[in-house]
Amino acid sequence: MTMPIPQRHLTLKGWGLLLLLALIWGGSFTANHAALAQMPVASVVAFRVGGAAVVLWAYIALARLPVPKTWAFARSALVLGVFNNIIPFSLIVWGQTHIASGVAGILNAATALFSVLLAAALFPDERLGARRLVGVILGLAGVAVVIGPAALRHLDLTSLGQLAILGAGMSYAAAAAFGRQALKGIRPEVGAAGMLTASALIMVPAALVLGGLPPLPQAQTWAALLYLAIVASALAYRLFYTILQQAGAGNLGLVTLLIAPCAVLFGAVLFGETLPPQAFGGMMLLMAGMIVLDGRPLLWLAARFSA
Repeated sequence: MTMPIPQRHLTLKGWGLLLLLALIWGGSFTANHAALAQMPVASVVAFRVGGAAVVLWAYIALARLPVPKTWAFARSALVLGVFNNIIPFSLIVWGQTHIASGVAGILNAATALFSVLLAAALFPDERLGARRLVGVILGLAGVAVVIGPAALRHLDLTSLGQLAILGAGMSYAAAAAFGRQALKGIRPEVGAAGMLTASALIMVPAALVLGGLPPLPQAQTWAALLYLAIVASALAYRLFYTILQQAGAGNLGLVTLLIAPCAVLFGAVLFGETLPPQAFGGMMLLMAGMIVLDGRPLLWLAARFSA
């Protein structure tokens, strides 16, 4: 008989790190908005992955972390680079040329739903029980509310921008499913650096072919690009794995609940974005769905009322 594994709880420090990560990733949508004022989509993505790769390799060299020199690692890095960086970053940045950064942040939360559905289809230990099914249905209802009925009647650039964000979420989910086994035994920082390097080797030439040399960035654009590369990618990956090690994957998943409101807040404060009521209604449904998927808030409420 196996002993049950105790659930790790978030300490005050853990909650602080989780909120910091949510603020960083919520801010990435605002940084995309700022960078797009001067830079084409492919150049924004290329700078983000290339800059982050340089920063992470510098850290790996200073920390003297072991780096595998095998084709299996290179192959995994390439697959993850495509599905965890190139496709989702490109779709999100392009989508933000047609929709507000707050809406992009809300729809990006659907990544959690797609991850649950794909994991249930692929892995026997992640079956979709009744509670998780209710959570997925609530979340998908939230997505439908955010997009609105007009998108069902005709497709315009706004609708395509929203669908691009959902496509990014599906790509993230596919990367998560693949990465579950692909980088086992490899230091997370090394795996992230390999993934970002593979992305840069594709995106930098692609950006030059598609748009040529970008214009010399202005100060605000430089700040946005450096934020995306150093803070929202290199630092965020390091923070992500720190929280994972200290608090576990279950607690780390709570960051998805916090990113959307952070993106909405930054968009409103920095760019004066005003979202329609349906966007906030959909966000509430999405967050309710993720709370049900997580399950722990429901258990806490049940314990409080039964005490």
